[in-house]
Amino acid sequence: MNTPFLGLLIYLVLILAVGALTWKLNRTKEDFIIGGRRLGSWVIALSERTAAESSWLLLGLSGAVFWLGKGELWTVFGCVAGIFFSWKMIAHKLRVESEACGAITLPEYLFQRAGGQVNLVRVVSMLIIVFFFSFYVGAQFIGAGKVLNATFSIPHFWGMVLGAVVIVGYTTMGGFLAVCWTDVVQGVLMIVTLVVLPVLGFFLLWDKGIDLSVALEATRQTASWVGGNTGWAAAALVIGGLSWGLGYMGQPHLVTKFMAIRSTSDLPQSKIVAYVWTIFAYGGAVFVGLVGIGLLYGGIIPENLLLDGSGMLDKERILPVLTNYLFPAWIAGILISGAVAAMMSTADSQLLVATSTVVEDFYSKALGRVPSQARMVLLSRLVTICVGVGGFLLAVSTQNLIYKMVSYAWSGLGSSFGPALLLSLHWKRVNSAGILAGMLTGAVTTIIWAEVPGLRDIISERAVSFAFATVAVIVGTLLGKPSSRKA
Repeated sequence: MNTPFLGLLIYLVLILAVGALTWKLNRTKEDFIIGGRRLGSWVIALSERTAAESSWLLLGLSGAVFWLGKGELWTVFGCVAGIFFSWKMIAHKLRVESEACGAITLPEYLFQRAGGQVNLVRVVSMLIIVFFFSFYVGAQFIGAGKVLNATFSIPHFWGMVLGAVVIVGYTTMGGFLAVCWTDVVQGVLMIVTLVVLPVLGFFLLWDKGIDLSVALEATRQTASWVGGNTGWAAAALVIGGLSWGLGYMGQPHLVTKFMAIRSTSDLPQSKIVAYVWTIFAYGGAVFVGLVGIGLLYGGIIPENLLLDGSGMLDKERILPVLTNYLFPAWIAGILISGAVAAMMSTADSQLLVATSTVVEDFYSKALGRVPSQARMVLLSRLVTICVGVGGFLLAVSTQNLIYKMVSYAWSGLGSSFGPALLLSLHWKRVNSAGILAGMLTGAVTTIIWAEVPGLRDIISERAVSFAFATVAVIVGTLLGKPSSRKA
């Protein structure tokens, strides 16, 4: 069977099998939400990395580099720095302190860190997570639709349906364990795709005698580090790109992985695995975009392949288009699974975190309900399905690109939780007033900055919301009552 669908089918069956095999391992809510804190260094490292780098990396970032060229490299620099900083400053202390206070979710840790008396911390955390994760999960379903449409000519809607059914299916069955073990498979596939594809693409450029530097100069402003801008517009582009790195320390679906590792002694090896994976993944996404510029400029790939169903140019189709052009159909199917994997590895973690905050932080803790462990697991599975359906409906109703939707959600989550988490781990004085002020300021600033016309042109919401939220945590802490938490 010489079809790319065969490779994808094998991958999807494998992922669903993992979900089925881990079904019976979820006996308690701790198993379903955080894997019982028994996962090793490689699993946690690959799970954290793949959960972070969604279809935004393979489709969004490669498409942005293809469209903007060197100007998008500031985003890469910011992201890599943010990843390194998060593993250095968050991972170890959060693992220790979350276990010490018995927290299995980020909202519960912040509640305990605030003194364990203000339930509003739990409620606000839940509302922020569910709101912004709806956009984030929706972006992953859109990614599934684009990949399956560009590769298999499956209508965009039904591609989203297929992606949603598979993701919600195995996450519902296997919980955190299924998410992490499938992330390992997905992480390997993503790296293979992001390494093999640009290597073959550069070889083709060399074989055809296409000079990439000439192609960059000839296509839009792709040779400029600031996209051809001057003055504040150039500075804003640099700040906006670098500001992506601020969000890593505040993403609940990422920092939860730090809480789940078996032991702090596993963290040094995890950190090395995460760093190496990051360098290869981001380098590959950049080179995919650059190869796309060269091949399009050289007339090797016709521009009509990048058109969507309405005849509009969709730059985020560059990776599946290159894959189909450069490889035999059955190999293309396997590599395209890497793009599907990127989408799945993020959506599953986000579904699980949204579920855990509704069931554990709100239903069980804030409302004081104490159901049986079996009932908690069942309730968790039902909420997972509901959140998945909500994300799908948002995906169907929006016309935004993956890059824009992820930027919005990334800013909201990163600024709401990042400053509060970082300062709570490294400043003993942080209290409930500071944590609440930081969360609300980060969320509200992101919404205002994204919705009011013209503000994004001045400076990215990612930068300004994080800065305002940091100030809010400090001011709220200094003005509020001291935390009742014992040091």
